Amino acid sequence: MCVYRFRHAPLLSILDFRVSDSPALDIVSLISSISLETLLVIALYVVLGGLYLVVIPLLLYGWMSQRWPRMGKVERLGIYGLVFLFFPGMVVFAPFLNLRLSGQGDV
Repeated sequence: MCVYRFRHAPLLSILDFRVSDSPALDIVSLISSISLETLLVIALYVVLGGLYLVVIPLLLYGWMSQRWPRMGKVERLGIYGLVFLFFPGMVVFAPFLNLRLSGQGDV
């Protein structure tokens, strides 16, 4: 039977780690350590992602709910293309929106 034993001292465990040993990490020092160009790129990604996933799909849903019964062939084709283009954002809001037509009323 082979038993492995370590001859050196064990490494520090998680319990031995003290907060006072780590440098202070607050949001201000973190942001100030990042360059301005990097912050601009991050902000641009957030803005474009918000437009792609939130703003344009909601505008598209609003347009479809207002114009669906009166759309022409070309407009409907354009809307289908936009739905295909902005599909990830449309899927995010699909469970919460009801675009069914009102129907004929009581029959």
